[in-house]
Amino acid sequence: MRTKKVLAFDIDQTLNIAKTPIPDEIAKLLIELLPYYEICPISGQKFEQFLIQIVNPLLENGVHAVALSHLHLFVAQGTQYYQYYPGGYSDKAFQVSITSDRTPYNEKNWHLEYDYPLEKAEVEKLFRVLEESAKETGYWEEDKLAKGDEIIEDRHSMVAFSALGQKAGTEEKYAWDPDTKKRQEIVKKAIEKAPEFQFEIGGTTSINAFKQGMNKKFGMEMMLKELGVKKEDILYFGDMTQPGGNDYPVVEMGIDTITVRSHEDTAYALRGILGVIK
Repeated sequence: MRTKKVLAFDIDQTLNIAKTPIPDEIAKLLIELLPYYEICPISGQKFEQFLIQIVNPLLENGVHAVALSHLHLFVAQGTQYYQYYPGGYSDKAFQVSITSDRTPYNEKNWHLEYDYPLEKAEVEKLFRVLEESAKETGYWEEDKLAKGDEIIEDRHSMVAFSALGQKAGTEEKYAWDPDTKKRQEIVKKAIEKAPEFQFEIGGTTSINAFKQGMNKKFGMEMMLKELGVKKEDILYFGDMTQPGGNDYPVVEMGIDTITVRSHEDTAYALRGILGVIK
């Protein structure tokens, strides 16, 4: 297992319960793994959600700030990439031993390394197409939204559809479309209306929409380039590895993949990795 250099992860349903911070057990396991691997979450979430779901729980569980230089955030399916510079981006050569780190964490030290945004007209079209498709299939459920929540969200380099919004309860989300058939209907309609875009099913109620080719395959190829590694150096964890799922492009690339159904499955596998290398 130590022949791998990178552990890459989907987030929702893989490292956590959908839309919630990673549990303490996962945070502690990732902290133990940071000295040995580059840790790379890649998801359709926006950057702020990565901080809430991944970074903040790591900090709460005692991660050293300099260790975060080995945590790479591949946001919006990897169409954006953030790296942490413990000494600030102006001091890119800053290096300190993980075990002797006393450098305080500073959220401003996350630096956007690259970005592939959608154009305004593309965002507007995706908003319209997703809303029309959900309404035509009978799955536009605006009446179920929490106050101030929204079904469709602009994530800069992609547009995300969340059928019940971001604030809906976990049980509601799990129950809404467990077999993905509702979202498959929406996606079919959306493709007919906007074939120049891709629409992928992810999480529990989500559909990610983006330019053709800007899926996780693109994100993983950028990961290879940015980290200077090869496909065989990566082990990927995801829950939607079936055809049509947002993790399937990783499988198609030939990257070693572990399919999980929950963060408990992931924790079990990570404990096994630690048992081998320590």
